[in-house]
Amino acid sequence: MENLLPWFTLKSVRGIGNHLFKRLIDRFQSPEQVLNAPYQELIMVDGLNRRLAVAIKNKKPDGSIKREIDLALKKGFTFVTMTDPLYPPLLREIPDPPPVLYVCGRLHPTRRAISIVGSRNATSYGIATTKRISKHLAEKQFVIISGMARGIDTAAHIGALLGHGRTIAVLGSGLDRIYPAENRKLFEKIAENGAVVSEFPLGTEPEAHNFPARNRIISGISLGTLIVEATRKSGSLITARLAAEQNREVFAIPGSIHSFKSIGTHNLIKQGAKLVEHAQDILEELPIEITDETRLEEPRAQQPMSADETLVFQSLEPYPIHIDTLVRKVGMEPGKLSSILLTLELKGLVEQAAGKHFFLTNETP
Repeated sequence: MENLLPWFTLKSVRGIGNHLFKRLIDRFQSPEQVLNAPYQELIMVDGLNRRLAVAIKNKKPDGSIKREIDLALKKGFTFVTMTDPLYPPLLREIPDPPPVLYVCGRLHPTRRAISIVGSRNATSYGIATTKRISKHLAEKQFVIISGMARGIDTAAHIGALLGHGRTIAVLGSGLDRIYPAENRKLFEKIAENGAVVSEFPLGTEPEAHNFPARNRIISGISLGTLIVEATRKSGSLITARLAAEQNREVFAIPGSIHSFKSIGTHNLIKQGAKLVEHAQDILEELPIEITDETRLEEPRAQQPMSADETLVFQSLEPYPIHIDTLVRKVGMEPGKLSSILLTLELKGLVEQAAGKHFFLTNETP
């Protein structure tokens, strides 16, 4: 791993944001060379004034930087910098890429990525449609990017895992602040089959002002962004706007004309977003060299169920049952039950409907 101290040292200079950081790296190639550059060369960089040039020249790494790096490594996280070969290539092209990403799992440099985002309070239709399209894209070897939020984001990640594909979750918090907490098991599954990433330091809480910044990474990693069930003022529309500003494709799944949950997606379609019914609708808009490389992966053998999984499976029906009813039925702690339900969902045996209702699919174990 390269020396991270110069990256965090330069990043800690007050007034050096992501735009200016990228300009400095474009000009000097590395943070070491920025920190060692002559004052007269620094002030020639667009947007860098005399005060910032002096601040850069005077900046020295402090103990807090090394403690942050050591703590992340101790927790099993790694770092990928803007010049690292593993850094997402499309993300590097946006005007304000994060200089450093905290990573749980492993990134693989690829341009074959599609982001899928939408309502946290999704309908059964939205969840089922998202899983289906995400699964089909994953089967075509596309990495699925989302934000691990409730609803559509969770369905997008699960769909990718059902398709035996890779998925990346981008958090609006530190990697040690899993949000929502109920997605801890999903966090682990994503890290095993892709990566969970964040630009925020450890300990950063999932505060509202972090999410627009998070959204630019979701759209920036991807060739295009698919919006599912967005209300008129949905945060997903911010991701769609950022994708358009980054010159990426914007896709939208239509919903009922009577549903307020699809007003935002319908407005996107009116404004020129590609209407999506199937994964093929997305593939048709992508560069030929991208779609020509698609191939199906060999199906993986189904893992046998554990005793607890069998108990939960046998307690379910083809009709939706609320998780609270299941807790009473199987006599299991809610956190453990949620983890088992996710495992069964990833095996394709169980579906989740809106409002934490679960039911059996047509698959047999």
